[in-house]
Amino acid sequence: MLPRDKINALTTRVEAIDQRLLTPLDSETLVKLSKERAELEPVYAAIGELNRAEKEREDLEALKGDPEMGAMAEEEARALDTRIEALGDTVRKLLIPKDAADEKSAILEIRAGTGGDEAAIFAGDLFRMYERYAALHGWKVQILSESEGEMGGYKEIIANVAGKGVFARLRFESGVHRVQRVPATEASGRVHTSAATVAVLPEAEEVDVQIRPEDIRLDTTRASSAGGQHANTTDSGVRILHIPTGIIVTVASRSQHQNRIEAMRMLRSRLYELEREKVDQARAADRRGQVGSGDRSERIRTYNFPQGRVTDHRIELTLYKLPQVMSGEALDEVIEPLITDHQAHLLAAEAAPVL
Repeated sequence: MLPRDKINALTTRVEAIDQRLLTPLDSETLVKLSKERAELEPVYAAIGELNRAEKEREDLEALKGDPEMGAMAEEEARALDTRIEALGDTVRKLLIPKDAADEKSAILEIRAGTGGDEAAIFAGDLFRMYERYAALHGWKVQILSESEGEMGGYKEIIANVAGKGVFARLRFESGVHRVQRVPATEASGRVHTSAATVAVLPEAEEVDVQIRPEDIRLDTTRASSAGGQHANTTDSGVRILHIPTGIIVTVASRSQHQNRIEAMRMLRSRLYELEREKVDQARAADRRGQVGSGDRSERIRTYNFPQGRVTDHRIELTLYKLPQVMSGEALDEVIEPLITDHQAHLLAAEAAPVL
């Protein structure tokens, strides 16, 4: 059943906004109402389509008894029933409350897990996968911190992925990613299993998280370098400790001023995610089936190179498109089903009674 009360309330709100936009308004109110109207437009348009389809279906019902038009009306009614069901599903999904973080940019953190050098190499492969995926979506990737592995790849790499809707697309990538393949360092050709962890945090603005100066301790560190005449000559790295939570962030490159900006950005994002997790846990305690933020300690995906397949264990999805996924081209074929599954859980939670 469609939530008619929500549909009616939303329709009334849009009509009220449209009326107000026809009157003289100050610039701040105009911007605020125009933004709200634009956000409501997709669901309002879908509701309009559904209403028109339902009205047409009612008109066809009246024609079913007509000796000349009855057969045609019956056929058109069946087609309309299918369309009305699809439009109803669309409206239900659009009515799901949106996560305030979905439109934000994100902080991407990838760390080598079990598997030694091969795990670091795999962490590098994952970073390149997301880097290519970001390029396909027109997003900008900026490396904030990196620690290279001895045989290549990264022990740890942290990057800012900037663009509209980044977090909404990458949020389900958080977790343990496992790889099964023959490492380049393996002489016997034996398949090894290694892992890397991925964390995706919504980028927090200053208005989202307030950090008091007395709650942080800022230290400068000797910036890491691959070598050369400038290696380890300046204390440009920045390390920030958030005293109340014990969270530590470190950014090390050439510009100390820029490092401070990026370190504060990372700290805000981690504190923002901490608050989000608290809210998720509270919701889960109040309602069964509520979708939380996920346990990152669980294995979420396996990349099997000998068989050329990628398996996401959360939704039991297997694709034999490993090269295309690793190039970022087919990553949406994994992400889209995850988003759909998340929406289905939210719909179920909305419909379930609070116990």
